[in-house]
Amino acid sequence: MLDFELLQSAPERIRQHRMAAFDLHLIGPAGQPLTQAEVDIQLINHEFLFGCNAFGLHSVPEAALQQAYDERFAALFNYATLPFYWGSYEPEEDQPQIEKLASMADWCYRRGIKAKGHPLIWHEVFPSWAESYSDIEVVQRLGERVRSLPAEFRGFVQYWDVVNEATVAEKFNNPVGRWIARQSPAAIVDQALRWARQANPQATLIYNDFNISPAFEYLAVDLLARGAPLDALGIQSHMHQAIWPLKRAWAVCETYSYFGLPLHFTELTVLSGRLKPMEETDWHARHTDWLTTPAGERAQMEYGVALYTLLFSHPAVQAITWWDFADYHSWQDAPAGLLRQDMSPKPFYERLQALIKGEWATHFHGVSDAQGIVKPTCTYGLHQIRAHLPSGEWLKGEFTAGRRETSLTVALSR
Repeated sequence: MLDFELLQSAPERIRQHRMAAFDLHLIGPAGQPLTQAEVDIQLINHEFLFGCNAFGLHSVPEAALQQAYDERFAALFNYATLPFYWGSYEPEEDQPQIEKLASMADWCYRRGIKAKGHPLIWHEVFPSWAESYSDIEVVQRLGERVRSLPAEFRGFVQYWDVVNEATVAEKFNNPVGRWIARQSPAAIVDQALRWARQANPQATLIYNDFNISPAFEYLAVDLLARGAPLDALGIQSHMHQAIWPLKRAWAVCETYSYFGLPLHFTELTVLSGRLKPMEETDWHARHTDWLTTPAGERAQMEYGVALYTLLFSHPAVQAITWWDFADYHSWQDAPAGLLRQDMSPKPFYERLQALIKGEWATHFHGVSDAQGIVKPTCTYGLHQIRAHLPSGEWLKGEFTAGRRETSLTVALSR
């Protein structure tokens, strides 16, 4: 299927998989049907997770830039990835940055933004203080970490990237890489998932990888065969060196949907400047001259709209997380942000906001019938409803449009 065919059919798939017609039975404070009421219904939070890493929270020295970052993040996203890298979360032994991460998680919670911790186990960002530990001691400390953090942040961090990039970990000569090499990626991921499930039985547990290859697929097969408590597969899509053709993105969705688990596009990067040379393989290098350009911003917007439309239309995809939100202190200093260095929005930020808050959201106005029923088509998610009665009184309420019940009774109050 060609790119234009995939996009041409995407709106119909979005209508099929992301929204439905509902019968809403409106009742007032006394339990009476609200007949002949003028009704406005607005989506206030998508069921689908539109997210970004939120590493810039509480970390920008300039107050005006921090305020712009915060306001624009909250205006667009309902999902945030928070940094739990072992080496930065616990830079000194037994001195974790609990207050910082708790503050970030609380910021998200108060704004109705769901939070994900990233990652619990990774062979990179290894704490320097643990370099003198034996491999056995490191594994013990990792086990303590995975069994504690989902419990400590319960109620504030619901999603966890439990293990990151295990398919390539054996290439790293450190205690984590050697542990995975000794026991196999599947054995370690299975064990870690069980630790995390023990810590928080209600958490959503994710395995995350950039290695879109048979190794990832074999790992998924093995985890399912073991009965591992895996809730979603995380697929990275950093496009620093090359843009994914849409047919490749669709093929990835089709391939990984085979496993019957929700798909999270966890780290999605589309640049608004030059691409990284293919021969440049140092992903830790920084490039202060890697700048956004007007032409690059237009290209980022055009491709970004197409990719988001495609992914949102695939029934297996549950979440999309952009990486990074702003060019300010972005990974490798790449022009990866939806915001520029000065926190002004690029065109794709504004276009994405128009899609998420406009085109893909519920905006209904109608009049209830003689039984107090209205029949809107709603995008799945949390809605606010306001009713203006013939008496002149205003009532309001909330309801969740979900996939199971399309006939709902909604109680409104003053």
